[in-house]
Amino acid sequence: MPHRSIAAVAAALALLAVPVGCSGGDNDDAAPDASIVQLGAPGGTNRELTDKEGAALEAPSFTQADVDFVHGMIAHHQQALAMTALVSEQTEHDDIPLLAERMDVSQRDEIELMERWLDERDVQLPEGDDHAAHIGPMPGMLTPEELDALNDAAGPEFDRLFLESMIRHHQGAVVMIETLLTGGEGGQESEIFQMAQHMEADQQVEISRMLALLAELGGD
Repeated sequence: MPHRSIAAVAAALALLAVPVGCSGGDNDDAAPDASIVQLGAPGGTNRELTDKEGAALEAPSFTQADVDFVHGMIAHHQQALAMTALVSEQTEHDDIPLLAERMDVSQRDEIELMERWLDERDVQLPEGDDHAAHIGPMPGMLTPEELDALNDAAGPEFDRLFLESMIRHHQGAVVMIETLLTGGEGGQESEIFQMAQHMEADQQVEISRMLALLAELGGD
C-alpha cells in the first residue's frame, strides 16, 4: 500500500506541543506560551526544543520527483482524454459512453488540479515536444500505432479494444502513483500525497468497472 517514509512518520510522532506556565485556572488574562517537546526513546528523557529549533521545523516540501510525477501524469491524462473522445462516434455499447463521460470529467478536473499545483509552486509545464522529451516513456501509454488502431475500430471491435487499452492505461497510472508514494523521493508533501491517493482511488474504481464491462463482451 502507498505510504509515507518511516522517517517522515517518526518525525511527526516525535514532536508534541505542550503548554508552559499554565495555571489551569479560568481567569488567566493571557493564553499560556507553548513549547515543543521532543519525546525521548523508551526509558529516556524528553527534551524541550529551543525557539530556533522549533522555528526550523517545517512540513515536508515538494521535490523534483513530485514535479516529474505531475508533468508525467498530465500527459498521461491527456492521452486518456484523446481516447475517450472517440467513444461517442465509435461505440455501440450503452454503458461505455457513460463510463467515458465520467473519465473525461475526472481527468479534466485532475489536470486542472495538477496545473494549479505547479503554478502555486512557480513550476513551468513543458510544452509540446519539449514536454514529451522531458517526461520519457510512461507505463500504460499507447503507442501511435495503437492509437491509430483504436481510431480505426468501430462497434464491438472498438468497445473491446477501448476497454483493453484503457484498463492498461489506468493500470500504468496506478504504477506511477505507487512509485511516487513508495519510492522515497517524493509524495511527502501533504497536498501531493492526498492528490495522488485520490487519483489512485479513481483509477481503481474505473478499472473495476471496465473489467466488468469487458467480461460482458467476452474479452480477456
